[in-house]
Amino acid sequence: MKTFRTEITISEDKTLTIKELPFPTGDKVEVIVRSSKRRKKRGERYPLRGKPIWYIDPFKSVAEEDWAVLK
Repeated sequence: MKTFRTEITISEDKTLTIKELPFPTGDKVEVIVRSSKRRKKRGERYPLRGKPIWYIDPFKSVAEEDWAVLK
């Protein structure tokens, strides 16, 4: 599958024209149109940033029962 990517501005009459495609005449192609503007919403990427942290038992062993040497 060959991929071709380009950026085009929508004209005033809300149409889109793509010129000089690198595909032979008669080939079937799939066209997907999406906005190139990406919305950056601050705070969604790190939802726990700035939240308080509590350690219930910070010195307790973790997964002690998984160690074969202790069995």
